[in-house]
Amino acid sequence: MKSYKLNINGSKYSVDIKEVEGQEISLEVNGTPYTVTVDKELKPTKAAAPKVVSKAATQATAGVVPPAAKAKAATVNSPLPGTVLKIFVKEGDKVTAGQKVVLLEAMKMENNIETDYAGTVTSVKVREGDSIMEGDVLITIGE
Repeated sequence: MKSYKLNINGSKYSVDIKEVEGQEISLEVNGTPYTVTVDKELKPTKAAAPKVVSKAATQATAGVVPPAAKAKAATVNSPLPGTVLKIFVKEGDKVTAGQKVVLLEAMKMENNIETDYAGTVTSVKVREGDSIMEGDVLITIGE
């Protein structure tokens, strides 16, 4: 299995490739499984013998900031698939634990999505009217 850390237009993604079979790739993006079809068949590469590399060297070459230097951030994820009806916060807003941040319609019922974290909204990942899947990131909150 190969893992990649991607930064696309300021959004961070963790991609784990589980299996490649012909033109289909089974992968996970931020923990959500997907099957992707590519335009040409991929040939599996030979696995090289694993190299022993220190954690610090791996972080330096991957551009990863050590945990002690990272700002703490939390995400509010969708507990079920549905449609975003209303967003109650915007970037820069201060939120408290238990505060309602999104109104989600699922199975013809309105569901209030609350944050478990206090902090400042650093990004809103969805818009009103968006269809979302279970586990999708709705809001990112930093300290």
